[in-house]
Amino acid sequence: MISFDNTEIAFKSKSTADLTRAYWLFKIIGNPSLVKFGKWATNTALNLHLPIKGIVKKTIFSQFCGGETISDCTKAINTLSNFGIGTILDYSIEGKTSDEDFNATVEEIISTIKAAAGNTKIPFAVFKVTGISSFSILEKANDLNSTLSTEEQEKLTAIIQRIDKICAAAHENNVPVFIDAEETWIQDTIDRITFDMMLKFNKERAIVYNTLQLYRHDRLAFLKEEITKAKTHNIHYGVKLVRGAYMEKERDRALKMGYPSPIQPDKTACDKDFNSALELIIENLDAMALCAGSHNEESAQILAQLMLQKGIAPADKRVYFAQLLGMSDHISYNMAHAGYNVAKYVPYGPVKEVMPYLLRRADENTSVAGQTGRELSLIMKERNRRKGIN
Repeated sequence: MISFDNTEIAFKSKSTADLTRAYWLFKIIGNPSLVKFGKWATNTALNLHLPIKGIVKKTIFSQFCGGETISDCTKAINTLSNFGIGTILDYSIEGKTSDEDFNATVEEIISTIKAAAGNTKIPFAVFKVTGISSFSILEKANDLNSTLSTEEQEKLTAIIQRIDKICAAAHENNVPVFIDAEETWIQDTIDRITFDMMLKFNKERAIVYNTLQLYRHDRLAFLKEEITKAKTHNIHYGVKLVRGAYMEKERDRALKMGYPSPIQPDKTACDKDFNSALELIIENLDAMALCAGSHNEESAQILAQLMLQKGIAPADKRVYFAQLLGMSDHISYNMAHAGYNVAKYVPYGPVKEVMPYLLRRADENTSVAGQTGRELSLIMKERNRRKGIN
């Protein structure tokens, strides 16, 4: 069993000032009323062009982001690497709508792939399909019974071409790339395109990874089907497992539109499917590659135990553990210290453009039971250890 209580290892890369900043941030994030007010105040200030960028950059941005550009992330990349942890550069801008912006984002994602080429400090690249496409086209294409107009079909073709360009660059540079999961009403479109990319680029190894959100009650069955398809086509299936990021939105939409919720009935069911998916993948690892994106200690322990049982070395590159920058360092650093492959998602981008991501992080920390409390207790433990307080 790996101990996640060793705060000396978990926070070795953090100065006492870093810990103090993190302590107060998580104290604020742990208060839903303050988070709600903070979101309103921050958005208002940014929209009014008030000079708050410096404050944001020194606080929440500094905790959860690597910088505004790829080169700005160098310090974070090197710091993580010093402790055996890789970086996943995540260009975290949202809400773009023009083809010009979509194409510019494609080029930025390809820049992250080129930064990772031959660089062991950056084992993966990642992108969201909605960052390079129109949401409405993805939504309409999701329903196979709907007919796209000529113009809509041309837009869908352009989306596929952008995804193909990114995946081709990943294949050419031998850099695996994650395609992030999104809302259920566009996910079928993303799943179909992603599998087509796997057919094209995953013949020798897993280059293209699909992302499965296990807070959905249908994803374990979907994974089983995908494994069967991958074996039929003799390709390597890359998969990133996460619990998910759109739960409240999904439930609200299902209730409003009168269809059954796609969300698991409770956290226990979600955890059970997540851990069953880990077992299924390890059983089929000869044809797969896994990134377990989780802040759950039990799941990390289960995956480590499954690897041990199957004789899979901790350093086997087919299995990675991943967490977000600024969160769950007790998992990341202790797993890496034990010799496992670990990477941190390192979001970056202009402060104003990254704010939707940062505010979502704050929301998720507020809503996930025990997450903020666990972070705070570990930070306090390490602060006391450094002060010599038992």
